[in-house]
Amino acid sequence: MTRKLSGKIVIATHNPGKLAEMRELLAPHGIEAVSAGELNLPEPEETGTTFLENAHIKAAAAAKAARLPALADDSGLAVDALNGEPGIYSARWAGPDKDFSRAMRVIDEKLQLAGASTPDTRRAAFVAALSVVWPDGHEEAVEGRVEGTLVWPPRGTSGFGYDPMFLPDGHARTFGEMTSEEKHGLPPRGMGLSHRARAFLRLSEIVLD
Repeated sequence: MTRKLSGKIVIATHNPGKLAEMRELLAPHGIEAVSAGELNLPEPEETGTTFLENAHIKAAAAAKAARLPALADDSGLAVDALNGEPGIYSARWAGPDKDFSRAMRVIDEKLQLAGASTPDTRRAAFVAALSVVWPDGHEEAVEGRVEGTLVWPPRGTSGFGYDPMFLPDGHARTFGEMTSEEKHGLPPRGMGLSHRARAFLRLSEIVLD
């Protein structure tokens, strides 16, 4: 049986970019959100082999430690010509210093080595899994994705991660060139374009009023 969220929850992330997006998505629903980072909760080892498994690991650990419902996101960039890489290792490709400029260069270099120099050979998708876990272990989880093409050089300084090199299908600007409202704003103000917004729309139908 599904369960509704209300009151206060933990966002199981230490990533300020993800936290900001999550808070913007939750605000209209009257949900108070505190992050795992703000609570000084340890980051669990992500041993899953899928986005959904890793989202569950993070949400379950935060819910147990904080004794509150916890929402976790696990997301990344899956590049067709690189057999789905970096996938669940998207953040790790940026290294301990979170240098996504370097990570984007690595991806472009790998695509060049693979002979992927035209838009149709540089297809990719952003994928986001969202998991909500309650302290008693109950879970609700969904996944969302947005398809697009990788451009080089990167364009724009908005967003975070691989946003500046990701051009979503049907658009002329990368995620890095879009405002936060354009990227993940929900209807009626936005289009619910991003992978995280699409996953959130599915999750909200289950756990939010």
